[in-house]
Amino acid sequence: MKHAFHPTILREYDIRGIIGETLSADDARAIGRSFATLLRRAGGKTVAVGYDGRVSSPVLEHALVEGLTASGCDVVRIGMGPTPMLYFAEASSEQVDGGIQITGSHNPANYNGFKMVFQGRPFFGRDIQDLGQVSAEGDWFDGTGTARTLDIQEDYVARLMGALDGIDLARLERLRIGWDAGNGAAGPVLDMLAARLPGEHHLLYTEVDGHFPNHHPDPTVEANLADLKALVAEKKLDFGVAFDGDGDRIGAIDGMGRVIWGDQLLMIYAEDLLANLPGATIIADVKASRALFERVGQLGGKPLMWKTGHSLIKSKMKETGSPLAGEMSGHVFFADTYYGFDDALYAALRLIAASARLGKTVTDLRGAMPALVNTPELRFQVDESRKFAVIDEVRARLAETDAEVNDTDGVRVTTPDGWWLLRASNTQDVLVARAEGESDAAVERLMAQIDEQLALSGLVRGEQAGH
Repeated sequence: MKHAFHPTILREYDIRGIIGETLSADDARAIGRSFATLLRRAGGKTVAVGYDGRVSSPVLEHALVEGLTASGCDVVRIGMGPTPMLYFAEASSEQVDGGIQITGSHNPANYNGFKMVFQGRPFFGRDIQDLGQVSAEGDWFDGTGTARTLDIQEDYVARLMGALDGIDLARLERLRIGWDAGNGAAGPVLDMLAARLPGEHHLLYTEVDGHFPNHHPDPTVEANLADLKALVAEKKLDFGVAFDGDGDRIGAIDGMGRVIWGDQLLMIYAEDLLANLPGATIIADVKASRALFERVGQLGGKPLMWKTGHSLIKSKMKETGSPLAGEMSGHVFFADTYYGFDDALYAALRLIAASARLGKTVTDLRGAMPALVNTPELRFQVDESRKFAVIDEVRARLAETDAEVNDTDGVRVTTPDGWWLLRASNTQDVLVARAEGESDAAVERLMAQIDEQLALSGLVRGEQAGH
């Protein structure tokens, strides 16, 4: 037996496709067989499996488990829950060698996919290509693995509560917080968590519904925070937190309804963490604000700009021993008193903890940040065969000037006006642009530089591409 995947589904960081078009139960079964084969070759045997609240997830989970056991792996089924609960199952058990979460993350309801962990490290890039090759050759181990069910929600919630260790919980009784689970997989865990937390908690959309009837579960798009903003305003709450479809990305607003973007959250976490770990390396992706890198330096930390992508960030954290990292997309990683994976529920509790330890409200912390003008992440279609070549052309042209360029991931150019970024997406046929300056006029000048570089490569910044 051999199995060929649709060429679009083997992505840089995970496997993702459209149900009934590019992704099916047969794919899930083959992923199970290939992942199990690679794990057994590396000396592993036991795999934790979880899934999100999408309509297609239970069918894919059943087929995945069939594939894993058919290649001789034993499976621990943890059921429906957020992706970080699967990461927790893998990280907290010495008996588990790998983990797979079936999730479409923040994509539309007809998408689904797989996020994987392999012997304690992210499974991405070359690993995913190897998995595809094993499938294409049908080079699978045979075996008869076992499957058992394990309910870890209570253990997971108890571990999340550890974020508040050392804080006088009585001091938090006056807190009033709004939460929006977006009908995603974090809902049931959030219900359990809110019941244990001190203070007053107002919850939206914790019922899991794979059709996402209220709004799309992507908290990095401001329009998706409208219901949370209305709740915080109506009830006069201290702040609000939102989650994406599988609970590994956080969105937040303060008591005035201002969005606290990923890099701004990292500024708060860094101020709290560096008080205990002076000199620590704090990592953020190339899309993050200059204000963040400057703030980390002011606080006595070592700021490190790195490539976008949760798997790439996690790997860099292990390499550098960094206790904290984050992305503009709302992935936040704590490795000081946690496991180093992206967990939005844990990040939400660390926001409560940081506010308590710093003795400032979340609204005050957000209000103290510099007021910079920045564009959202601008994405536009470029042919797959051309996107990396364009970046190479821009880099080569800039090398012949005296421009200040960081080429960690694409090109990030610093000018007296601020900075601009142009990079190729690893997961889509798009280029991503972003600019930040101290005024609208400065940002216009920065965007003009991006447009000039694109024009020199025969492109026009036109049609916006979605996720």
